[in-house]
Amino acid sequence: MTTTNLTPTDLQNILAFTIKLARTAGDLILEGSAAIQSAPSGSGVEEKKNSVDLVTEYDVRVEELVKREITSKFPTFKFIGEESYSAGARPPLTDEPTFCVDPIDGTTNFIHGFPFACISLGLIYKRRPVLGVIFNPFLDHLYAGVKGQGSYLTKGVNSRPLKLPLSNPPKPLPSLSQALIAVEWGSDRNQTTIQAKSDSFSRLAGDPSKGVSGGKMAHSLRSLGSAALNYALVAQGGLDLYWEIGCWPWDVCAGIVIAEEAGCVVTGSHAAFEASMDKDFGIVTEEILTGRKYIVVRAVGDSQDEKGFEAQKRIIREFYGTVADVEPS
Repeated sequence: MTTTNLTPTDLQNILAFTIKLARTAGDLILEGSAAIQSAPSGSGVEEKKNSVDLVTEYDVRVEELVKREITSKFPTFKFIGEESYSAGARPPLTDEPTFCVDPIDGTTNFIHGFPFACISLGLIYKRRPVLGVIFNPFLDHLYAGVKGQGSYLTKGVNSRPLKLPLSNPPKPLPSLSQALIAVEWGSDRNQTTIQAKSDSFSRLAGDPSKGVSGGKMAHSLRSLGSAALNYALVAQGGLDLYWEIGCWPWDVCAGIVIAEEAGCVVTGSHAAFEASMDKDFGIVTEEILTGRKYIVVRAVGDSQDEKGFEAQKRIIREFYGTVADVEPS
């Protein structure tokens, strides 16, 4: 297999390797969870930036395992990992195949024993996400997708993969008022950021007839605590929309592929959305992948008056007309 021209067959072979690796890493994540839950308070847990931006020894161990296996199998592939990036290893993105890995996405959940944490393994090729595997070992849910080849959910190692989205055909989405929306507080808790997010969340959930100016009264808001799993649930159709500011490529790379292959639309900031309204709408460029602002809308079925793709645009436009644009830190 060449490193300069990956074929669909190459990507299938890489996917099989990546799924096996995700399950191996999942065993280590479960081991770590059991160790943390039985250890003295605070043991093996350190703060990255503040009390909500955490890292455990298992983040590092899982990334080392993943990097070792990838290097052995694909020695010419490049590697971007959350923990190695935090430690100062920051290679620039190139056209070469590059694994983009979050060893434990949802570290805070992992520490608390809240079973929404996963490993996220993405592959970037020619600066675009082309392959993704997300595995939640606590629920034994594995999401996988390859560009142009669909995405699937496997519930249990011996189960039949289910094509995403699970609803076929996808349901219409008339407005934000009928949406279940994923949002996150993030680790940046300064006054400006937290106030902007609070105001945005209030408008999304609030009742305009009860005094919430600009309120959309969405069905509800959800915070899973894992960007990758938020993407996976939008791909599945269990969430209608996910919006996040402050994530990194390793948080979203795998999820972008899985979501796109399930008929979702992924774009970046409000400005990026407006700039791509013509032919580039729905294309995840390097700028969007690394832009740290993301929105993804589930597959939307056609209605009598509107094509699903146009409905996705409308929902994003309605959303960005409701929330505040905050700069990530």
